[in-house]
Parts: sequence; structure tokens; C-alpha cells
Amino acid sequence: MRNKTAVIDIGSNTIRLVIYDYEPKKGMREIENIKTVARLKSFLDEENKLNEKGLTLLKEALLAFNEIIDYHGIQDVRAAATAAIRQAVNQQEIVSRMKAETGVNINILTEEEEAYFGYLAVIHSTPVLSAVTVDIGGGSTEVTYYEHKQLIHSHSFPFGAVSLKKDFMAGDQMTQNEHKKLIRFLKSEFNSLGWLKNKKVPIVAIGGSARNVAQIHQQLIKYPVAGVHQYWMEEKDLHETNDMLTAMSKEDLEKLDGLSSDRTDIIAPASQVFCELYKIVDAKGFMFSKKGLREGIVLKELMKRYTAPLSKDNVFMESLNELAFDYSIDKEQAEQMVSLTTELYSHLCAVGVLKENEEDLQLIKRGAYLYYLGDYIDSDSSSQHTFYIIGNRSIDGILHRDRIKIAAVASFKSKSMLYQFMDPFTDWFTNEEMETIRVIGALVKFAYSLNGSKRNIINQLEIRKKNDDLIMTLFAEGRTIAEEYQAGKQKKHLEKALKMNIQLDFKQMSAISNR
Repeated sequence: MRNKTAVIDIGSNTIRLVIYDYEPKKGMREIENIKTVARLKSFLDEENKLNEKGLTLLKEALLAFNEIIDYHGIQDVRAAATAAIRQAVNQQEIVSRMKAETGVNINILTEEEEAYFGYLAVIHSTPVLSAVTVDIGGGSTEVTYYEHKQLIHSHSFPFGAVSLKKDFMAGDQMTQNEHKKLIRFLKSEFNSLGWLKNKKVPIVAIGGSARNVAQIHQQLIKYPVAGVHQYWMEEKDLHETNDMLTAMSKEDLEKLDGLSSDRTDIIAPASQVFCELYKIVDAKGFMFSKKGLREGIVLKELMKRYTAPLSKDNVFMESLNELAFDYSIDKEQAEQMVSLTTELYSHLCAVGVLKENEEDLQLIKRGAYLYYLGDYIDSDSSSQHTFYIIGNRSIDGILHRDRIKIAAVASFKSKSMLYQFMDPFTDWFTNEEMETIRVIGALVKFAYSLNGSKRNIINQLEIRKKNDDLIMTLFAEGRTIAEEYQAGKQKKHLEKALKMNIQLDFKQMSAISNR
């Protein structure tokens, strides 16, 4: 079953059309994303009435989006309006006119709904079990607090990036006096919510301003992998970026890599919101989620028809299934890889060669399932493609650091190749962690060789230790000519990693049972 949904997000700063395609085996993916900068908030007059120019801009955007929606043949269209329309005194006129003139039914979200949809997207796309979320729009800012993925509190502040710019910046650059007034205002607003204080959890930020802050920081530090979803920043990173943005002139901001041209005038006040919220929460980190309001709207509908992932592991497994689907991973062979690798690991721990660790076991399973998925592109350079794909693809449920570890294990070819791939990440991992990754990679590669004929015939193994040697007995349902050749060829990587010799003894189960 395929489901295509079009979401029209009518915000205070931008109006955006996003089209999603959902298949149970493939998951939800964005297939179209088109926006226009309308700044509807600025077309509210002194009485908070959206004027005729604002209505015309909205109408033209909706008519243009209708053409794209019709081209895709989509029946499921959800138009959601946030602060600018919600705060307009003529909101019912807006809704009725747009229905009559464009055919689009606009649903004006309540403050609670807007906050809830952002929270819903975050818990289904990130590994953070408890957090404060923040979504800065043009005319409002939504914050929530959730524990173990259960929503506890939510609130919508009646200010956003556009309104803060209007209220606290007379020119193109914030003056020192304006900056001080903005900080006092934000502190007062955030302090008014008792439940925000000293939560000591990460902040997960949603929306265009947060995305721009993450992108700018990545450019500043020459970040070595692609993607900003689940990008993690420490407090000092956030403050350094904010200090730079508030000090830059309009001309300098227009040249800044990572900053959208339509946000040059509003990025400084938005960035200050993140910094002040971080202090109030006494946060443990700042993470960007590219999944927000629009994804939350679609997810709510999908949850009525499908079992939605909630746990940390289930979020990752949904993304894992998407990877498997996209790169034609044979599920049976992948599961055999996981089974062989975990059994090898279990036996090596039992004889005292390795020390059992739940985190290592999890890495083994993930790396084994995705091992050499780059074969899909080119078998001769499978290792390189595997590392690049996993390292640079957005994978829900894991932070970038963990993604690189999986990429290293799933692409393992040799120690030298491992260190070549990991060269841009030398400051991400300790020497001990690198050695663990090497051992796990060599283990997964050896397990891969034990299925040389791709028939999944090795179904049992035994390992015993004899002095500095490991005696591996491998039981198979059939002749093992391919497995013996590949295992004999590849065991050297595991021998070097473990600093032990390995003796292989293949036995046919049929031959044993006939004795």
C-alpha cells in the first residue's frame, strides 16, 4: 500500500508544500519540498487583520501548489496554518475565501496542536528519550517537555523570528542595546514557565532557523559528513555561533555559508532564543531535528493505520528497513550475517578472548546487517560505497557519531582501509574505541566469509582456546568449498585484531549423522 500525502504549511515566514510518500516496507519519505517566502506576519495591520496584499500572496501560493498537487494526482491534502493566521482577527474570512478561490481547506492549528505535532515528529525520528523541544516560527515559538517519549508539558509563546526582528531590531544589525533588551525579554518569557527550569535534558530544535544554525556551525568546523538531522552541538558551539551571528553585518551574513538568503535578517534573534532557552533548561546538549510540524501531521494519520515506532530501537529499525529496501539487501542473508557474527562474538566472550559488552553487541548486529550494502552500486568498490552511503545518509534514531561507527564496521576490509576511512574523524574516537571498531569489523568480515556460497549453510559453530590458538569448528548443511576458501583467506584480519592464530575445521552435518 502506497500513500501520498501533500502538506501545505502556512507559516508566518514561509508557505511550504511538502509531498510525502509512505510504504510500510519503505517507510515515509519526502519526495517534493517547495516553499515561498511570504512573511504573512508582516501583513497583519494594527488591528491584527491580514490585509488584502497578504491574502493575495496566500492565494497565489495555494494556486501554484494546487498545480503541483494535481500533477502528482494526490487526493490527501492537508493545509495547516500557524501563528500568522491564528492571530489574525479575520481568520474565518481567510479560511472561507481560500476555500472559495483556491479549493484548499485550511485547518488553523491551535497552539497545543502545533506543539504536539513537533513533539510527535521528534520522538519518532530521534534517539532522545527525554528532552525539551523548541520550534521557532515567524510569529510563535512552541516548546514542549517530554519524558521517556511521553508528553508532559507544552506551551506556545506569541513571538517568533519575524516578530522578534520587528520588535528588537530597528536596522539590519542588532545594536548592543537592542541585544540586551532582547535577552531580558527572552529570560522573562522563559522564566514564566516553571516547568522549563533546570530540566537538565537535551534541547531538540525544529524548524528553519535551527537548521540554519546547525548548517552554519558545520561549515565553521568543516564537518566531515553530510546532513544536519540529529546534528549535536555543545553549549560552547551554540554560543560561539550566536556571538558570530549577532556581530555580523547584513553584507557579511549574506555571504555566510549555511545561511538561507531569506533568513539573514531574522537569524540573530532566533539564535539568541536557543541560547537563552539552553540556560533556563540547563540543557545537556542541543540537537537539530529536520522532522517537525509537517511530519507530525502525517504521522498522526499513519498512526491510525499502522503501528508507529516509539522506542529508541524501533526508530532506528524503521530507518534500517528503509536502507535495506533502497539497497536491495537480502533479508535472509542479512539475518544469517547477524546470527553468525553474534554467535562468534558470544563464543569468543565465553572463552575469554573478548569481554562481553551490550554496546559492542549492538554495533555488531547493526554492522553485520548492513555489511557491504555498497555491493548494490559496484562490487569492486563495495567497501568505499558502503562507508560513504552509511556515513552520509540521514538515519533516524542514531547520532552522527554512532552512524560513523556503523559505517566503519559495515565497510570493514582491512585495518589500513579502516584508518583511511576514519582519518577525518580522528578526534571523534579514542585509540581504544578505534581498536574495538577494528575488532568488530574484522569479526563481521570473517562472518561474511562463512557464507561464501550465499546459501546460509553454516548453522552451528564451536570455539575452544588452546594456548595462543583458537580452534573453530564449523558445522554445515552441505559442501563448504566456497566457505573454506573465503574463510581461509579472510581469517588473517581477525587473527591480527585478536593477536591469535585461528584453526578452522569444517564439518558436514550430513556426514556426521551418517556415521
